[in-house]
Amino acid sequence: MVIAMNAVSSAADVGGSSAAAASLRPSSIFSAGGTVRASAAPFADLITDAVGQVSQLESQADAAVKGLMTGSGVDVQDAMIATQKADMAFELALAVRNKAVQAYQSVMGMQF
Repeated sequence: MVIAMNAVSSAADVGGSSAAAASLRPSSIFSAGGTVRASAAPFADLITDAVGQVSQLESQADAAVKGLMTGSGVDVQDAMIATQKADMAFELALAVRNKAVQAYQSVMGMQF
């Protein structure tokens, strides 16, 4: 749970007020008694949405770079901002994936 909370706080710090980070905050998942709310989105859905958002940002960056190269009215700074957004989103997704793999490996290494 600590690893997930660190990933959430990192996502909130990097993404500002992104919907995925807001939906992962403990106050939105847990009720006052500490029980999980029934309306909490499944983890797989959150990951699928995040991958979709990364893909969308990469498509926007690709379109901006193509527009810059063809001279169709895209400014250099707009293309750079789009590529940096896509790069940061990908790096965040990669970091979350690495933390999830690390958490899985540590759980698998536990002896009961």
